[in-house]
Amino acid sequence: MNAQLKTVLLTVLTLSVFTIALVELSGVSSTALFNKYGIGGSDNKKTSDSELSEIQRKEKIMRAMPKTTIAFDSLHHNFGTITEGEVVKHIYHFKNTGSQPLMISNVVASCGCTTPSWPKEVVIPGADGNIEVQFNSANREGHQHKNIMIYSNAQEEAMSIGFDVDVKKK
Repeated sequence: MNAQLKTVLLTVLTLSVFTIALVELSGVSSTALFNKYGIGGSDNKKTSDSELSEIQRKEKIMRAMPKTTIAFDSLHHNFGTITEGEVVKHIYHFKNTGSQPLMISNVVASCGCTTPSWPKEVVIPGADGNIEVQFNSANREGHQHKNIMIYSNAQEEAMSIGFDVDVKKK
């Protein structure tokens, strides 16, 4: 094979692998397991079949619900500088600003070091709610930027909140 053909084939292979990685990490494809269900993350934690079916059941109900709107006090938080090993938490406050009940079917963090918790019940119009995010800085030295995807029956079905933190070595 000549050098030009090898270069073209290597470029095509590299772009293909990069595209597959982007699709998997974004959860765009129906088979993307990273982020969508938290399967295969860096902590090797598996989601049980009952948890998957509960998530799928909630997503089906959510898609059938009328659309509403959600407003957050803030979509981003900066923890500043913390020491490696610290666990920090932040609460993102939101309000159902629409005229229909709000259902959050799933909240997915971009990394196993971040654990979200959210209201499992429907949030009625005009009511407030909180999404708590906990970040474990163990083995996470340096600047960290994390995103959390929120899936709901809001006009924007998937929206992102996030945070930054600088983790200094012990």
